[in-house]
Amino acid sequence: MQQAHAATAEVVEGRELAKGNAGQHNRVRTQRRAALSRALDRGRQAAKDSVMRLTALWHHVHAIDRLQEAYDSLNHDAAPGVAGQTGAAYGEQLETNLRDLADRLKRGAYQAPPVARVSIPKADGRQRPIGKPTLEDKIVQRATVEVLNAVYEQELLGFSYGARPGRSPHHALDAVTVGIEKRHIHWVLDADIRGLYDAIAHEGLVKFVEHRIGDQRVVRHIRKWLKAGVLEDGQWRQQEEGTPQGGSASPLLAHLSLHYVFDLWAAPWRRRYARGDVIIVRYCDDCIVGFQDKDDAEQLLSDLRERFLRFHRALHPDKTRLIEFGRWASERRQRRGQGKPEPFDFLGLTHICSQTRTGKFTVRRTTVAKRLRQKLQEIKQLLRARMHWPIRQLGAWLKSGLTGHYRYYGVPRNMGRLRVFRECILRYWCQTLRRRSQRHRITWQRIDALATQWLPPPHILPPYPAQRLRVTTRGKSPVRSCRTPGSVRGGPGNWHPYRDRPKGGGKCMSPGHEGGPYQENVHSSVGQGTA
Repeated sequence: MQQAHAATAEVVEGRELAKGNAGQHNRVRTQRRAALSRALDRGRQAAKDSVMRLTALWHHVHAIDRLQEAYDSLNHDAAPGVAGQTGAAYGEQLETNLRDLADRLKRGAYQAPPVARVSIPKADGRQRPIGKPTLEDKIVQRATVEVLNAVYEQELLGFSYGARPGRSPHHALDAVTVGIEKRHIHWVLDADIRGLYDAIAHEGLVKFVEHRIGDQRVVRHIRKWLKAGVLEDGQWRQQEEGTPQGGSASPLLAHLSLHYVFDLWAAPWRRRYARGDVIIVRYCDDCIVGFQDKDDAEQLLSDLRERFLRFHRALHPDKTRLIEFGRWASERRQRRGQGKPEPFDFLGLTHICSQTRTGKFTVRRTTVAKRLRQKLQEIKQLLRARMHWPIRQLGAWLKSGLTGHYRYYGVPRNMGRLRVFRECILRYWCQTLRRRSQRHRITWQRIDALATQWLPPPHILPPYPAQRLRVTTRGKSPVRSCRTPGSVRGGPGNWHPYRDRPKGGGKCMSPGHEGGPYQENVHSSVGQGTA
């Protein structure tokens, strides 16, 4: 007990980097990560009180062990920011640099540098601005986000995904699928929130942060990142609103903004005004809301537009739509002579009303055709550029790309699109090898041998959504008194998002449950406290 307390005290007080053999790096890093997690236990316990403001957090950020853990988690091959400093150069004198950084953070002398901004083309022809923070700024942001996650994970609602540890896009996809298949859902609102990063009012965001964070050192550094500005084409420009996309803190800040603007408003709305079943799943700026009654869907869409106007937000007019979708959608539309139900796209997968071989309703998910074509064209151009690479090196690169594609898009009932993707890559590879010489000897027998060696066959990786969520019942079953995220009662923080009830029984309630102090008025005053 005393040893654990001493280890925690060392982390809190910011002890110097431990000296040891390089071969013990993995073991030391694992022990350090466990000690850092234990150091935040008091903050997690205090954050469970939904009216308490945490006033002692900054010492967790400038602890040298936490800064080193943030440095180790960075991609050292990423493009450098304004300072031009790479991860390898910074790591040559890592202990000295981190000690100097921790001292500046402790004294309040750290200044956030401007973010270098570049633009990349989007699928709709517009440009997406991407920021490139400096290496030290990435370290500080990563350490701050880790500390803030320990606080906000106790409050964020269960139907919000994205920018949260332990929650991936597959979790949100499964919540949508299970919600539509197991609940009485007849209409789906596919909502896209415009300007996730660009439309954030700075002062409003700081007020949201101050609802739970009473440590003004944390708030002051968040203000520094917001006011640092961007450097584009050699010209510095002040940002009046928004947070640069590309930094470690930007996803969390954008997620907090929507938590107060949308989540804490949508959960009470569903409980008070909805007459039928309603499911909500939000992943960053993409939101799927399922309804049993069309009137509920139209009313929420109207109220949501008014809500967003108050906070200078807006729904994308072209990407937001209300469609008829669900178990009885095909039958009802067929009686009206309207054809098949419209599909909707969510997180790269097209969701389609379908049936199993036994005639049971199911939601079939396939790769979005537009994304599949874009990815294949990108690989085709890269193969042209890397035409004269050795076959072994080219095959290893293609194998890595296929493995990553299967890892994300290898969901149940998407085997057809996976086979198409592999066959197209194989054909492009054959064309590329034959263009290397006018008198090639690349036969299909040799291509098949190369495909067997380097191109893994398509396979399904994630389990079926109902198996992952462990949902076995429909209707008002007493076993489902605590719903999974995305279900009718799944909005409040379910600490075990893929288990109907936590281990040991009890109710799945969190400090941010529906009806809490933040549900009615996010601008109401909150109590004081320390952690």
